[in-house]
Amino acid sequence: MKEDRFVVTPWEVSGKVDYNKLIKEFGIQPLSEPLIGRLKKHTKDLHYLIRRNIIFAHRDFDWLLNEYEKGNKFYLYTGRGPSGHTHLGHLTPWIFTKWLQDKFDVKLLFQITDDEKFLFKENLSVEDVKKFAYENILDIIAVGFDPKKTKIFLDTEYSKTLYPQAIRVAKHITFSTTKAVFGFKNESNVGQIFFTSIQAVPAFLESVFQGKNVPCLIPLGVDQDPHFRVARDVLPKLGYYKPAVLHSKLTPGLIGGGKMSASDPSSTIFTTDSPEVVEKKIKNAFTGQQATAELQRKLGGNPDICSVCQYYYYFFEQDDRKVKEIFDAERSGKLLAGEHKEDLAERAIKFIEEHQKKREKARDQIDKFILRD
Repeated sequence: MKEDRFVVTPWEVSGKVDYNKLIKEFGIQPLSEPLIGRLKKHTKDLHYLIRRNIIFAHRDFDWLLNEYEKGNKFYLYTGRGPSGHTHLGHLTPWIFTKWLQDKFDVKLLFQITDDEKFLFKENLSVEDVKKFAYENILDIIAVGFDPKKTKIFLDTEYSKTLYPQAIRVAKHITFSTTKAVFGFKNESNVGQIFFTSIQAVPAFLESVFQGKNVPCLIPLGVDQDPHFRVARDVLPKLGYYKPAVLHSKLTPGLIGGGKMSASDPSSTIFTTDSPEVVEKKIKNAFTGQQATAELQRKLGGNPDICSVCQYYYYFFEQDDRKVKEIFDAERSGKLLAGEHKEDLAERAIKFIEEHQKKREKARDQIDKFILRD
């Protein structure tokens, strides 16, 4: 049986992801209660993504807290590959990154990998990718990052700074390594093979700027981890710290069975969607309920596979008690699909409309954030 097969790479996620298996396959560490307790000592409270184990694993986060407690302040690094419009799944790690920035009062480097998407997406031109990049930047700014502490850059516009550092990384990465980690073949273009060297640079760029080693923390979707497996192997050879990483689970899609994906618009709520489109997508969402209202009342449903329930869990309800009530109501049969979807649609439309207002205001703020050579 191959029903439990899943794929997680920086460019493809398919199947139902087993995160316990992924922890073993990637060689990452689950976030332990003692480590979460150490985080809470500094932040005073915990983000709901931590409480719900959506931020679920790490690399060297304990080391990073050790350094912080010694007075060695870290900086944040995350990114976005602009292959299309931003959806809610992209916002999840960004919202958590903003929380970290606010709690620790630290700098953020935000990399826009426009070169990556041109190299890996056959149907996208350089012009297409750049257009999406600046659209995505509006969403990044709309999340609310501090412009005094946040710098955003496109790889193609910041290459004078990035490239001299990237070739230092590239000299320590063999084609054999990229084939083993990323699955590249002889037919893969040389830009794809080189790209991870560019993605590694922001993990030590602040150390270059400051002329001393500065710890780096990378919040990311777990599908991006392979890049930093390679980076963590190379950076000590260049005299820099290995970056610490916090891994986020992938926001599930509306149609069930996988993550929210820009390549399947029906599974995805985009930040540019109209209220009518949001409502239609949620109306057609997969639920864990029985085939009829009568059976649902009698037998109850399964909130663990219900896309609607998962959207409360991942995004639209930060009160853990209320989430439990929603899950219990679906499980007991008290909650029917129609009212369930109606409530979620109202919440989603309200969020999207507010986000779109912030997005429009962001058009006048881009130059406060952008780094260019």
